[in-house]
Parts: sequence; structure tokens; C-alpha cells
Amino acid sequence: MIVETSFLQPWFIYLSFQAVHSPLQVPEAYVQLNHHIIDARRRLYAGMVSCMDEAIGGIVETLKQQSEWENTLLIFTSDNGANPKAGGSNWPLRGNKGSVWEGGIRAVGFVNSFFFDKNRRGSVTNELIHVTDWFPTLINVADGNLKGTQYLDGHDQWTTIRYGIPSTRTEILHGIETVDKSSNRAVFESIFNTSRTASLRVGIWKILTGLQGSSSRRNKSSLLANVRLFDIKNDPQERTDIAPKFPYIVTNMLQRLERYQRRMVSCHNPEIDPLANPKYHNGFWQPWQ
Repeated sequence: MIVETSFLQPWFIYLSFQAVHSPLQVPEAYVQLNHHIIDARRRLYAGMVSCMDEAIGGIVETLKQQSEWENTLLIFTSDNGANPKAGGSNWPLRGNKGSVWEGGIRAVGFVNSFFFDKNRRGSVTNELIHVTDWFPTLINVADGNLKGTQYLDGHDQWTTIRYGIPSTRTEILHGIETVDKSSNRAVFESIFNTSRTASLRVGIWKILTGLQGSSSRRNKSSLLANVRLFDIKNDPQERTDIAPKFPYIVTNMLQRLERYQRRMVSCHNPEIDPLANPKYHNGFWQPWQ
């Protein structure tokens, strides 16, 4: 994403790379750049990263040639964790793309701009930021307003990014399974059906429900068989389930999940459109509608 503010009216470019994503395909020259990587899938994956990096570098170079780079805000971000079966790695985090473990939901990114003070350049933030936050944040950067906009889930994160001020976001709903299941809800029957796959982060706490991952790490208590609680700040690898120690935290977070569930609306999944096939677009993935 790029926001440009040097003109009378700001302009915005959103560039969504197909890389890095399966299928693992890249010109041989980029594979050779990473010939030292033994694993074939990992080598292809790295080649795709090199190719994407070169493309982004071309954009930056063009902005510099047009004397616009110093007026540009560049945001680079991923959307989910990696798929190890396609050459990715989330180590040392647990879980893969498609899961609600940290390895599946944590996304990395960076923001580059001459707007930042020198003491903020190169800094790192671990504040909670969600994809829905980009819209109000960029509207603020572009001196726009949200008058007339319906209620937003997103938070304006510009002061957090620019000045390191703590984020106003305190929680993130990672997801709630849309298909209900019938099963024993144990002691939480009156709160939330814990057989449903769901996850919520509130402050340092993260709760997961449903039968996820290896049973060897599952809570052995029959009352908490489908519930896990983690202190993500001190245990980002989600190794120690502390649900039995903090039943009041579990109860409060399940109540929050139930509140979100009551506000859920049906998900619209459109039919697959064969016109999107790259064979109709000179072999490229591109907008087709």
C-alpha cells in the first residue's frame, strides 16, 4: 500500500502480489540466487521472495526518480501465517496458515516514511493491530474524515505507528466457526459452545476453543477439554495452557465470544468464477470482473 501526499489531493495505490503463495513458481534466475538452500520447496519459496523484493524495489526506485519518495508512505504487510507444505515457515510459532494458532494469524510488516522522527526509525512495535485498522488509519494520514461512515471495527493506529503510543485496540476476534456443532458443553453450556472452533485475544490473554491440533497438548480436564488459555505476551509459542489456573479469565472471554457470536451475520461465499483462470489473461492472475 502506498499513500502519496505531495499533490493537492493524496493518492493511494494498493498492490496485491500473488507471491509469495502456492503454486511455487518463479523464473530459474531467482532460484539460482538461493542455490545454497538445500530444500527444493524452500529454495523456490525464497526465489519468489527475491522476485517480489525486486519488484517492490522497482516501485521505490521509480518514486525516487520522480522525486516523490520523500513524500510517500509505504506500507508492506502480509495477511496470514505461512504454509510449511508450500515452503513457508512460522518457526518458532505454533500452527500454520488456516489455523488460529499464532503461526497462522500473526502477520509481519513494516512502514517506511520520512514522516517519522529519527528516533522512531528502525523501531519495532508489538501493539495489537488488526487488518480492519488500516482504513481509518489511512483516512487520517490523508487528512480525510469518517463522517457519514457506519460504525467501524477498525481503530486509527497512526499515533501508535508514528509515535509509539500504546494502541487503543485491546482485543482481536480471530474467528468463530460458522457451522454450529452439538456436543457436551460441560460447565460452560450456559456461556458458549466450546466445541466450536473459536479464538479471541484480550490484552495478554488468548483463548482457543474446539478440538484443534494434537491431543497430546490438549487440556486433560474433561471440563476444559475444548478450552485453552495462553498468556501470549510471555508465551507467544503457546506451549503452556493455563486455563485451569484462571477460570474467571476463561469465563469472561467465553462471554465475549458469545457476545460476538450473537452479532454474527451469514457469510456470503460466491461461486467459483472460471473467468478468473489465468489462461484467459495471458497466463497472469489479474482482476477479471
